Amino acid sequence: MASRRQQTKRGKQKLILAVGVTALIILIVLIVGLTTFLKKYSPSKEVTDYKEYYSLSEDDELFVVYDNEQVQNHAILQDDEVYVNYQTVHKYLNKRFYWDATEQVLRYVTPDGLINVTPDSTQYLLGKSSETADHVIALVRDGEMYLSMSFVQKYTDIHYEVYTDPGRIVISDQWDDVTYQTVKKNTQIRQKGGVKSPILSEIKKGDLVTVLDTVGSWSKVCSQDGFIGYMKTKAVGSEQDVLYDHNYTEPKFSHITRDKTINMAWHQITNADANTTIASVLQNTKGINVISPTWFYLNDNNGNIASLASSDYVNYCHQNGIEVWALVSNLENKDVDTTSVLTYTSKRENLINNLISAAIQYNFDGINVDFEALSSEVGDSYIQFIRELSLKCANNGIVLSVDDYVPTSYTAFYNRAEQAVFADYVVVMAYDEHYSGSEEAGSVASINFVKEGVANTLKEVPADQLILGMPFYARVWSETPADDTTDADDTTDADSYQLFTLDSYATGMSEIQKLISANAAEPVWSDADGQYYVQYENNGVTYKIWVEDAASLEGKLKVLQENQLAGGSFWKLGLELPSIWDTVIKYIN
Repeated sequence: MASRRQQTKRGKQKLILAVGVTALIILIVLIVGLTTFLKKYSPSKEVTDYKEYYSLSEDDELFVVYDNEQVQNHAILQDDEVYVNYQTVHKYLNKRFYWDATEQVLRYVTPDGLINVTPDSTQYLLGKSSETADHVIALVRDGEMYLSMSFVQKYTDIHYEVYTDPGRIVISDQWDDVTYQTVKKNTQIRQKGGVKSPILSEIKKGDLVTVLDTVGSWSKVCSQDGFIGYMKTKAVGSEQDVLYDHNYTEPKFSHITRDKTINMAWHQITNADANTTIASVLQNTKGINVISPTWFYLNDNNGNIASLASSDYVNYCHQNGIEVWALVSNLENKDVDTTSVLTYTSKRENLINNLISAAIQYNFDGINVDFEALSSEVGDSYIQFIRELSLKCANNGIVLSVDDYVPTSYTAFYNRAEQAVFADYVVVMAYDEHYSGSEEAGSVASINFVKEGVANTLKEVPADQLILGMPFYARVWSETPADDTTDADDTTDADSYQLFTLDSYATGMSEIQKLISANAAEPVWSDADGQYYVQYENNGVTYKIWVEDAASLEGKLKVLQENQLAGGSFWKLGLELPSIWDTVIKYIN
């Protein structure tokens, strides 16, 4: 039987063992807990796999950052030259580079001439002069064209830097006092906010970043060398301005302008015999110094034109001190695909050469481009047409004017601002507010429509290049009560709840006055429209006319005068009352 002392000793041993086991368990729990805590809350040291993250499938690929935004398309590094995808150049850097993917030609218009580049070559044309670059200017890979950045920079107000590991190019158009934030301590830029997100870049104290957004303890930033990700907000320091060396000079394109206010009228010519009427047509006018006969139109899909031009017509106008700006249209031949003509470089060039040849042959003074009903997909090609045509017009002393709709969101692709850089004059056709296909009757050119059209065009076109187009016509609207066979698309008059068929036709000032007189109608002045309004009934049909006359025209001419525009133009000769010219010359002389 054990002694009491032995029992006490054993008890102490058991206690020590129990305490030890407990302590060990506690230690293990602490270690596990600390490990879990550290795993959960300590910063990850995982470094981004750049090839995977930036989808760099080829060794010579670079990702592109433009003004703190990573763009979709990659660049290529070849023979120590960086080539950026054409779509990137066109969208972000310089829209004047024009690539014809079908005929594989790159073009760029400069004040010194047209640059013409064939891909994968160091040779290019500037006007008629052959030039050589020290590297390929444009290369094609997998059906995509890439442009040399050093070549782009010659004609674009940008600066850029190229970096390695990973390959990237950082481009900016910001120059003076570009504001960055300094980094207060060594840290990292991570893919996402949070310490567990992989590291994009190690950032040192004093490095510069642009803060794009801040949410709580994390800020989205773009480093000066092009990494876009997240860093701790508390690491972001004070602002610092950086001044970049800026030696770019914006190219200056000259214009052929007149030192007089343009008083222009369109003369619709539909056959050669109509040219012989020029003397009688001008006899009823006053003050006209420019006439635009509708002589030319696109006649096939190769850029050939139909012509009604007449040397006798031009000579007569010149003898009477009147310039001839011949109009070219795209609407007469319905079989012509204008998009095809404009987008194919060879066809577009053929059209331009045909117009210039006609101008030289017939000795007229200007070309008036009236291309309507274009789709947005042809916008770039249309503007390129204006650019290229402007060069050849300037080289031959020919005035180039371009007709435009009043600005709307769906005609923005006409790019009036770019037109104004290259064309000598831009004409805003401030009419057809309501037209034959309109769903309701209304004025062809109410005063507010004209004012807004001018104001919005002036946002893109300088006043001394803008000509205001005004109508010599009005529309006669008829509302014919419907019978039982009326289509569901016919209009409902909200006042009478009676179905009627809406129709209209355009006619001149003299015919309007005859209709008013024959129907004993009483014109009522409308301040809202800036013109007289007439309504009468005949054989159960309601007729409505927003009258264009001297009173309505005077309001439009005041808009021209108040905005100090380059001049006015009128559609069309023969629709006006002879007395209207007394009003015109009060404002254009």
